Amino acid sequence: MALVVAFSNWLKSTELSWAVRHFPWIWPASETLHFMGLAMLIGAVGLVDLRMLGVAKGVPFAALHKLVPWGIAGFVINTITGILFFAGDPFQYINNIAFGLKILFILLAGLNMAAFYLFGVFRTAEALGPGDDAPLSAKVIAGSSLFLWIGVMYLGRMLPFIGNAF
Repeated sequence: MALVVAFSNWLKSTELSWAVRHFPWIWPASETLHFMGLAMLIGAVGLVDLRMLGVAKGVPFAALHKLVPWGIAGFVINTITGILFFAGDPFQYINNIAFGLKILFILLAGLNMAAFYLFGVFRTAEALGPGDDAPLSAKVIAGSSLFLWIGVMYLGRMLPFIGNAF
């Protein structure tokens, strides 16, 4: 924890942190972009996950998978804006249990995605045509993905209410 506090002290002394605190437009602009990035991420990932769970089985998986780059773009936007939020006042985050859980859920969602692509589940899902049912492994990964990303959204929204940060 001492390392986190030291990093937070250093970060709060940077020009980036100063800018986030002193330019009144940075925070609301970042909030807007964060929301748009989240919509891109959840929209793309959610559609793919729901297809694997059996929703819209008439749509081939490959057609929905073409949306994944939009989800990646949304994740990048959220990462950048999230860094800006954290840089603005790291101490409102580091002792907040909701923030710690949100970061944990993001990491678990990343591992879940890695499992999808690295353990052959993607190759099986990629071949799904209209009406085809996804294998159990794809359904487990899709269900986990939805749970984790919904958890990320919930915990992000609860930052001001859980813990003592805001």
